[in-house]
Amino acid sequence: MRHQSYQSFWPFYLQEHAKPRTRTLHYIGTALTIAVAAGALIAGNALLLLLIPVAGYGFAWTSHAFVERNKPATFTHPLWSLISDYRMFFLEIAGQLEPELEKAGITSPPSRPAPQPSATQ
Repeated sequence: MRHQSYQSFWPFYLQEHAKPRTRTLHYIGTALTIAVAAGALIAGNALLLLLIPVAGYGFAWTSHAFVERNKPATFTHPLWSLISDYRMFFLEIAGQLEPELEKAGITSPPSRPAPQPSATQ
């Protein structure tokens, strides 16, 4: 699906990342891209930058294939998808992702009820 604006793409992106496990794998990949970039800068080794797409997309595409079971938005909107990966990551870190998910129609799964003590105890 082609979106005409980033404003319409963002809710779609979030819907494509509705499952918490998908988002977690994206966060791991995104954090690794930041770590690899920092490592390349510290080591003064620009070749390490070649690992950034492997780290980021490896986790992201795995999550889409095996968790979300959908096609990554990277294939239709590569730049907006990249921007959204980092936006989602930093909103999560700041504790501000939940309202964005709700606006996109994604609700958190209810937490499991606490186990009830058995009558024999």
